[in-house]
Amino acid sequence: MNIRWFAALVVLAGVVPACALESVPKAEYHERRVALAGKLKGGVAVLFAAEQPLVDFMPYRQDEDFYYLTGWTEPGAAVVIVAATDAVAADAATATAARPAQPYREILFLPTRNERVEKFTGAKMDATTPGAAATAGFDEVQPMTAMPGVLNALVASDRERLRKMAVEPGSAPAQALLGFTATTLGLDAAPPTVNVAELVVPLRAVKSEAELALLKKASDASIAAQMAEMKAVRPGVKERKVAGLITETLMDEGCERVSYAPIVGSGANATTLHYSDNSAVMQAGDVVVIDAAGEYSMYASDITRTLPVNGKFTARQREIYDLVLGAQRAAAAAFVAGKSKINDPLHKEPDSLDQVAFAYINAHGKDLHGQPLGQYMVHGLGHLVGIDVHDPWDYTKPLDKGMVFTIEPGIYLPEEKIGVRIEDVFYVDADGKLVDLIAALPHEAAEIEAAMRH
Repeated sequence: MNIRWFAALVVLAGVVPACALESVPKAEYHERRVALAGKLKGGVAVLFAAEQPLVDFMPYRQDEDFYYLTGWTEPGAAVVIVAATDAVAADAATATAARPAQPYREILFLPTRNERVEKFTGAKMDATTPGAAATAGFDEVQPMTAMPGVLNALVASDRERLRKMAVEPGSAPAQALLGFTATTLGLDAAPPTVNVAELVVPLRAVKSEAELALLKKASDASIAAQMAEMKAVRPGVKERKVAGLITETLMDEGCERVSYAPIVGSGANATTLHYSDNSAVMQAGDVVVIDAAGEYSMYASDITRTLPVNGKFTARQREIYDLVLGAQRAAAAAFVAGKSKINDPLHKEPDSLDQVAFAYINAHGKDLHGQPLGQYMVHGLGHLVGIDVHDPWDYTKPLDKGMVFTIEPGIYLPEEKIGVRIEDVFYVDADGKLVDLIAALPHEAAEIEAAMRH
């Protein structure tokens, strides 16, 4: 949570007001931390925020798990979440000392303000800022300098906690902190840690109503950008110009950034899945694949549409387009909450929506040599969407109520210079039904052509 959202506290802290992100309610972040504590088995979770980039023109974005648990957007912070524990009776046989019950605890640690640096990066908040805990929505806010002592005291009071520490893999600050804590307790090294990201993944996968509202805004802004591009695509226009228009529209619609670098691939470039140059000039008779969307208040969308450069599909282009759209609709129709899986590039997983789309394409289309077109669907059918455009998930597990994911079949035919991908973002509602967040964007080939004319 950021002080810039509260004008009175902004004045007290001497901070210049700035445009802020929308957010889920502070109470929801607290609920997420409590839910994580319930997975710690009496342990402690330690997470660090992303650091300010050393080069001031590099973009800054908060660490995804840290943001999910805190809503805090400023760099250099840390959070400690302590699971509640029951009382333990003394046991002479095992040399166990008596310990009273310990309550749940959550602490946000903030770095000391550096006013010289803030002249370049903007004013920040620290633990001495009036109302810091209320603004952050935390039970406690302490200075970062207090963190080693707090962690030492937590572990000294219950040494089992050191064997139940959950941190992010590869976090240098976390490893340094745990190493120091182990040293102060007379240990050669800290015990192995739990991967906190694996505990957070299932929490992040199920979206709340507040998260869904932000995802809908991201999708609406992205739909506006896709509609703008449909009016701009025509022969003689450079791919990069369309990419720039998309970015401009996303910013106009309230996004803080693109979800990923826009992909605008025409002609042969349409058959390269992650084409990135955007340097060609679009030619009449070609199709262009445009994979582009924006991020609204840290939540991403992900949309792909395929357009005829001159505004009208050829018979073969339309045949392939209709085939891809049919595969997307077949996969969506086959979805069963709690059973269906996705992201199976080999199209062999039982209950896989990939297999449904693959079978549809194989049954309804052939290449120039009479071979089924399924071999040209070379990627998985989709992925989860959220704070990451590719939200983490264990894809061996089925999709269920509350999840948000893409369905994006594609066929790529280099021999014919035809690439077609259609990608929408879907939400699984409380009844287990799919809701297309991109429903307002044209889907049918005729709708695409009509949108390009107007």
